[in-house]
Amino acid sequence: MKHDHNNSGSQPAAKPSSRRGFLGVAAAGMAGILLAPGVRLFEIAQAAPANGSASAGASSKVRWGMLIDSGKCASGCTDCVTACNTENGLSGGTLPTDSQWIRKIEIKEVRTGKTQSLPMMCQHCAEPPCVDVCPTGASFKRADGIVLVDKHICIGCRYCVMACPYKARSFVHEPLSNQKTDVPRGMGTVEGCTMCVHKVDKGEQPACVTACSSAGHGAILFGDLNNPESEISKRVASYPSRQIREDLNLNTGVRYSGI
Repeated sequence: MKHDHNNSGSQPAAKPSSRRGFLGVAAAGMAGILLAPGVRLFEIAQAAPANGSASAGASSKVRWGMLIDSGKCASGCTDCVTACNTENGLSGGTLPTDSQWIRKIEIKEVRTGKTQSLPMMCQHCAEPPCVDVCPTGASFKRADGIVLVDKHICIGCRYCVMACPYKARSFVHEPLSNQKTDVPRGMGTVEGCTMCVHKVDKGEQPACVTACSSAGHGAILFGDLNNPESEISKRVASYPSRQIREDLNLNTGVRYSGI
């Protein structure tokens, strides 16, 4: 059995009371408040496709996911990390308080001592613990499986940070400047990998996927897990793949092969 030395052993939190649902509904009217210059979170959640046609919003017919081939992910390569930082206006984790939405980890096979390098980010769970413990409904899952944080109603309690077994949430400690228009952020709120939802809603690939492909590695495959004709579904059906912390039964949207 392999162990991820960077993951916590946190168990999913118990289901919250109906109070969270009430707060989420009460806060829904805030969705139009400006978070960054010219940006509203509601508009991001229902962004128009690249062809300019009206958007129908996220659909439950789709389940966006990633398949990461550990055999193609080289130790020491940080192309996906750099691309994520650049796309989302992150500093790259140069300080302990900096946000880091994707990081490289090393896992070790206990019996053989074999090590592998893998990218670790929000796993976009079908049953996300971060959503379960959020008292305001700020942590939420879109119909297409992408897990996000509504910065308008996040109170910075960091319950989701503690609940996430993948250490995939960061807290913004400092004031922010020069933000990316498509990526609203805010001091005192929690954030994490959005699967580049602003790009996905325009029919584009997440930045980490594009960077990995452009570098010739091809270690990250992105697509619709619900579509049996998609490349990712065919790969998952044809070759063994695993979820990190399968014992938690979270049904993650990110899968790994070769581990």
